[in-house]
Amino acid sequence: MVSTASVRWIPDGQLCPTVPNRSNYIHWIEDLLSSNLIPPISSSSGKVRGFDIGTGANCIYPLLGASLLGWSFVGSDVTDVALEWAKKNVESNPHLAELIEIRNANAAPFASESEAIVRENILEPVEDAAMQKPHVLVDVVKESESFDFCMCNPPFFESIEEAGLNPKTSCGGTAEEMVCHGGELAFVTRIIEDSVSLKNSFRWFTSMIGRKANLKLLMSKAREAGASVVKTTEFVQGQTARWGLAWSFIAPIKRSSTPAKNHHSFMLQGLRRGHGAFQVLKSIEAFFLASKLSCKLDTSSFSVNVTLSDEQSEAAILHGDDYAGSPEDSSAKLESVVKGISFRITVFEQIPGTLLIKGSLLNKALSGTFSSLFSQLEDTLRMECVSKAR
Repeated sequence: MVSTASVRWIPDGQLCPTVPNRSNYIHWIEDLLSSNLIPPISSSSGKVRGFDIGTGANCIYPLLGASLLGWSFVGSDVTDVALEWAKKNVESNPHLAELIEIRNANAAPFASESEAIVRENILEPVEDAAMQKPHVLVDVVKESESFDFCMCNPPFFESIEEAGLNPKTSCGGTAEEMVCHGGELAFVTRIIEDSVSLKNSFRWFTSMIGRKANLKLLMSKAREAGASVVKTTEFVQGQTARWGLAWSFIAPIKRSSTPAKNHHSFMLQGLRRGHGAFQVLKSIEAFFLASKLSCKLDTSSFSVNVTLSDEQSEAAILHGDDYAGSPEDSSAKLESVVKGISFRITVFEQIPGTLLIKGSLLNKALSGTFSSLFSQLEDTLRMECVSKAR
């Protein structure tokens, strides 16, 4: 795991997560939050706060989100073992402890009768009292709380035998972590049901999905529940394929013109021998240094942070691709320049021999310069790192 956080306590038999796919999920949520598809929730303090459903003994998502991005989290679970060891893993990272709260979902009061009637009318008939559904969000989230997102790595299977038959299951785990009645379809449906009651408490609701067929069904359920926006993505790491589902009830922002892109990406496929993720990261650093830009390589997150000096930023806005309009427009844009990192380039390994290169604009006044440099970077990396077709 990255050097800024560590998972030291995983009891025997508990799920031992693969970090790259979890990191990809975190970065996808980062993209959703920065996309400005929907406005922030009115009670947002400006600091990103997430809710991890079923955080597990490893508490992997809160630890990754807190260490990589400084986000705060509530991580919930229902088993004593998971709650005990998740707390130990948080406590073993004292520099992150203030950002992460572990919450017992079983300690929540049962949902009210009126809430059950709401769910019955919206999605599913109420089950027999003997088949009491577990708490997911309703009554676990406190009345006064608000979050930028929730996330979940749900129990994918209906039985432990089904999990054992899946050749793409890359790690073990307990029945409580991997199995639930109805499998992931039923569990994520419950999240969708709860999201209806909590539509004003979250900006984005998200979950990882293990089966593509379930993804389509759950997209339909989210729309039927009244979601205004539904987004999906695919995570590929080694032999494991997963999908991401996100939905929101907040009305999308209406735009009078096409906004500048804050994110660019491209794939490098068919890499030459000796050109792995680290070598490509060094090539990215060399590209920006050759462009006389200040940059810092971070091997823990496989990223390069690029910073334009005040003089370079001013020149880009006044004389470069970022300048358009009257002197008054230029002056306003100069005042909007954010000090610090201008943009970040991150390398993700998708499958052996294939890398995803992602660029994130952090100083929105430099959108034109960012787009131009990123296009040049793509051309340079393809020439240096990709084998030519015979």
